[in-house]
Amino acid sequence: MMAHQHFYKVGVKWTGNLGIGTTNYKAYSRNHLVQVEGKVPVESSSDPLFRGDPNRYNPEEMLVASLSSCHMLWYLHFCADAGIIVTSYQDDAEGIMTVEKSGAGQFTEVTLRPRISLANMQMMDQANALHEKANAYCFIARSCNFPVKHQAVYSIG
Repeated sequence: MMAHQHFYKVGVKWTGNLGIGTTNYKAYSRNHLVQVEGKVPVESSSDPLFRGDPNRYNPEEMLVASLSSCHMLWYLHFCADAGIIVTSYQDDAEGIMTVEKSGAGQFTEVTLRPRISLANMQMMDQANALHEKANAYCFIARSCNFPVKHQAVYSIG
């Protein structure tokens, strides 16, 4: 199959000018909108540790959410292909970011902790193995330079 490209247009609009712009580090809000044409804007800010609004999503949370969502969608796809019936899926993902003294930082790992209900627990080993396949196909995880780990818990449902 020939490779093909997909393009994603996302707008980010800063809404945090409090009247004097960025005259100093404390003079402005970190609030902004993440916009995609035809969709509801996502009210965003920076992490509260960096003077952000704790009631808005921050880029770090959205990165972890993107990894969790992408993994789930591939996982469900591979389960459906394998005849494994998933009846519920909920993830409590966690990312670890390390910030250096300079202020620069990076994620060092993300751990996905899905709680999955299966119609047939005899399929659990096969279902569990599909996490590695989902990780290998997840567009977001493949783009990261840190490990994305999985700690799944299963129940009958």
